[in-house]
Amino acid sequence: MISKQLANQIVEQTMLRLHRNINVMNTNGMILASGDQLRVESIHEGAKIVAESEKPLIINEQNMHLFPKTQPGINLPIFFQNELVGIVGITGDPNEIIEISTLVQLTTEMMVHQALIASQSEWKRKMRERLFEDLFNGEPLDKVMLERLSKVSFIPEPPFHLIIMKATPKQQAYQSFVEYLEDFYNHDSVLVGKVQSEEFFILTSEIDGEIVKKQLTSLINQIKKYAHVKVGVGQVVDQLSMIHLAYDTAKTAIEYSDSTEITTFFEKVEFYSLLKKKDSPEAKHFTNRIFKHLNLKLLHTLEEYLHCNQQLALAAEALNIHRHTLSYRLNQIYEQTGYNPVVFQDAVVLQIALWLFDPYKKKELSN
Repeated sequence: MISKQLANQIVEQTMLRLHRNINVMNTNGMILASGDQLRVESIHEGAKIVAESEKPLIINEQNMHLFPKTQPGINLPIFFQNELVGIVGITGDPNEIIEISTLVQLTTEMMVHQALIASQSEWKRKMRERLFEDLFNGEPLDKVMLERLSKVSFIPEPPFHLIIMKATPKQQAYQSFVEYLEDFYNHDSVLVGKVQSEEFFILTSEIDGEIVKKQLTSLINQIKKYAHVKVGVGQVVDQLSMIHLAYDTAKTAIEYSDSTEITTFFEKVEFYSLLKKKDSPEAKHFTNRIFKHLNLKLLHTLEEYLHCNQQLALAAEALNIHRHTLSYRLNQIYEQTGYNPVVFQDAVVLQIALWLFDPYKKKELSN
C-alpha cells in the first residue's frame, strides 16, 4: 500500500509539473495527501468506487451529486505488480485534463514502483543482515530460521564459504557497496550484507571452492578501481551453526595478511593464528627485544633472506647486492639480535618475530 510519506512525494512532484491539484487516496478511499490540505484524511467517495471497480472514474457537473464533498476531475487506479495499491485524482474540468490523466497515472505508478521496490530491497537487506547476525551468534537452525532464509532466497546447503571484506570508497559511487554486492551475487546461493562500518560479508552455500575463488577474483578486479579493499576468506564449514568459526577465521586472515595482498585465505595464515595476537604485551615485548637495534636496511635484508628460504644467492639477487655484502649484513643481524639467520632454529625465532612485528614500528625505523 501507499504510505503517507510516498503520497506526499507524489502530490508534491506531480503538482510542481502540472500546476493542478492532485489527491492520492488509499484503497479505502481516504485521502492520504492533497494540494488542498483541508481534504487530507477525509473520505473521497469517488476513490471508493475506483477501488471497488479498479477502473477510472470521471466526476463532472452532471454526476457530482452522486459523490458528496467531491470536485470535478478524473480518478485513476494505481497498480503495483497487478495489485491495486491506491488511487490518484486530478482536480479540474475532465475535458481539459483527460489528455494528461494517463500520463499522471503512469508517472504515479512509476514513482510507486520505484519506492516499493526500494522498500522491499531495504527490507530484504535488513533481513539478510539480521540472519547473518543470528547465525554468527549461534542461533538454532529451527523452522523459523529456515523460513526467514527462504524469504531472502538463500538455500542452506553445504559447503559454506564466508568472505569478509573491508572496503573504503575512493570516490562517491552511484550506489552503495551493499547494492553493488547484491547486483554481482544475484542468485539464491549467496547472502550478502553489511556487518559494520566499511565491513561486509559474503556467505555462499553449495558452491564449489574454485568457483568461489573465481567469482571473488572477478569482483575484486571490478571494485578495486573504486575502493580500497582488504579481503579475508574464512575456514570452510559444513554447518550453518559453525558460521561464527568461519567469521573468526576470516577476520584472522585479514589481521595476519600481507600488506601487499588484497585477498588472504585463512589457510595461508593459519599458523600465525596459533601465536599470540600481534597487539598483546608479550608479542610487543618479544619483537622489541629482538629488533630494537636493527635499522630498516637490516630488517629488510632479514625479511628477504627468509623469504628466499635462506638461499644466499637468491636473496642477494633479490636485494641487488653482492653475496659478501649479504653475509656481512646477516652477521650484523646475528650480533645485534643474538639470533643467527643462517641457523634453522634461530631463523624460526626471527621469522615469528617478523610475523608479529608491528608495521607501525617498521615505519618508525624508516623515519
